[in-house]
Amino acid sequence: MPKDLEKLALLEEKNRQAFLGGGKERIEKQHQAGKLTARERIETLLDPGSFVELDRLMTHRCTDFGMEKQKFLGDGVVTGYGTIHGKTVYLFSQDFTVFGGSLSGAHAQKICKVMDLAIRAGAPVIGLNDSGGARIQEGVESLGGYAEIFWRNTQASGVIPQISVILGPCAGGAVYSPAITDFIFMVENSSYMFVTGPDVIKTVTHEEVTKEALGGAETHSEKSGVNHFVYPDERACLEGVRKLLSLVPMNNLDSAPRVKSEDPSNRICKAINDILPDSPQKPYDMRKVIEDVVDQGDFFEVHAGYAKNILCGFARLGGETVGIVANQPQHLAGCLDIDASLKGARFVRYCDSFNIPLITLVDVPGFLPGTAQEYGGIIKHGAKLLYAFAEATVPKLTVITRKAYGGAYDVMASKHIRADFNFAYPIAEIAVMGPDGAINILYRKELAEAEKNGTLVQERARLTDVYRKTFANPYKAAELGYIDEVIEPEMTRTRLIQGLKALTGKREALPKRKHGNIPL
Repeated sequence: MPKDLEKLALLEEKNRQAFLGGGKERIEKQHQAGKLTARERIETLLDPGSFVELDRLMTHRCTDFGMEKQKFLGDGVVTGYGTIHGKTVYLFSQDFTVFGGSLSGAHAQKICKVMDLAIRAGAPVIGLNDSGGARIQEGVESLGGYAEIFWRNTQASGVIPQISVILGPCAGGAVYSPAITDFIFMVENSSYMFVTGPDVIKTVTHEEVTKEALGGAETHSEKSGVNHFVYPDERACLEGVRKLLSLVPMNNLDSAPRVKSEDPSNRICKAINDILPDSPQKPYDMRKVIEDVVDQGDFFEVHAGYAKNILCGFARLGGETVGIVANQPQHLAGCLDIDASLKGARFVRYCDSFNIPLITLVDVPGFLPGTAQEYGGIIKHGAKLLYAFAEATVPKLTVITRKAYGGAYDVMASKHIRADFNFAYPIAEIAVMGPDGAINILYRKELAEAEKNGTLVQERARLTDVYRKTFANPYKAAELGYIDEVIEPEMTRTRLIQGLKALTGKREALPKRKHGNIPL
């Protein structure tokens, strides 16, 4: 065989070995666990035929514990770039069939290379995580590798979208990289995240807990709020990543994505009047209001299982991507609490980082009272949401659908923290507090006298009606210029799209500084 053919044959053999990862038996074991391999995940995620691999032949450099005899080409992670919906993305996919996907110095070096390229190219970076954590045989070199990744996550924050997909175990130092990224996706019954696993917890604290209860997808989507999206299987999860990337820009210099919308901009929102109840005390589903307003009723919700008293997610209005933040009266009457404040603040800051206009739908009776909230720090956590809205310079449009009471009125993108257009429905109530609480303060003497006379019920109803007509309506705020227009609910979509168009060229500069000091 001519030498050049021998060299080609050697290359083919090395590529074949790299494609096999940890070998056929381990690949079969991965499939038996209901999981795709690292390369199958890439094929599912990216546009067909678009993947270009980097560092396929890299191996680890460890010579301790007999590791020099155990080398696999690629060293447990597949890295490179490709396209999603025709747009370039960089990614890494950890291979659990090679050393359990554990991170070595070489493994980390491969990941860092694609992260550096992504930042330079202004393209999103996606991590498909399936790893047992740091490779113990390499000691501090593997820990240093993690820290190098963390540093890059931090430098890339607010510059390019960073997405973490948890497709297996993610423990110890491995959880901090996903925590710094913008969005985390998990799969039911196969994704796990924890700082210390069940065995360590049992040894140290004597608590007994399963992997699922400690760090499964449901735990992190509903209790901790660490996770943003949950899917039943890997293919559905990766399709969710594709959808998210269709809605967000490539980097912080791009505008929010626009597509041609088949949904008329002047479409009347017929359902809202039926959704809103007659009584201000009755709950309703704000999600249905959102779906009636946005293009084709398509609302891509973020953090759906966590802090259900506030809704966050992406949609399109007139073909333009918008971020939506809305109180949800179906849960805790739409009150703001610690979890809702954290959820909303993180989402608002993401949208502002990537030039995505913010739509805020307000129906909030106030902050949730109670010792648990006060001891938990509702003052500083509520201030995070206030800070996020006040800091945001993207177009901000606000609609008060029903209640906006107290400090929560201020926080939810009010005119006073520089929302651009503020609308209210005719039934909106904007005041320091609700009528029932207000009259107890304003008419204390009158109510005491009525109680003596046996007419308390009638007098309370009369005074509540007086207060509601005087203060609990949108017109006082409109007189002061705090509400730009009181609109009929059916005009919501039209006004929001008109407002977005009017704010297309919005420019707003913040005072010069290194960075603000958000109340953490």
